Amino acid sequence: MKAYADTSFLISLYTPDANSARAAAQMSRGSTVFLVTPFGEVEITNALELRVFRKEIRRVEAEAAYHAFQGDIRSEVLSLRPLPSAVYEKARQLARKHTAALGVRTLDILHVAAALVLRAEVFYTCDASRRKLARVAGLTTY
Repeated sequence: MKAYADTSFLISLYTPDANSARAAAQMSRGSTVFLVTPFGEVEITNALELRVFRKEIRRVEAEAAYHAFQGDIRSEVLSLRPLPSAVYEKARQLARKHTAALGVRTLDILHVAAALVLRAEVFYTCDASRRKLARVAGLTTY
């Protein structure tokens, strides 16, 4: 099964927060291929730095989380896929169809569009807005 792992899910996986146990449990399930894009790589890098800025984690913890994330890409626990240009057209379609009703942000739309274009069957997120959008777009969510 192919699953898209968004940044909220990944940040919970690599740093401690209220969703960490759930994220770890989901990662330990069977033969799921977890898709990540360079967009997700940039976002997790920035999310880690924001957690340092907010004093939620120390620099050493951010470095360890970043190295664990990169290690999981290298060992193919996470499958790094290019971000196809078709994601932007899909994102425009999602925005036109759902933003007025759901109030989702651009980054929410880009994550869901990437999951759809990469043909993910499941969308892993800890973000309520992304979960709503993913569901109305036809993805199963966790």
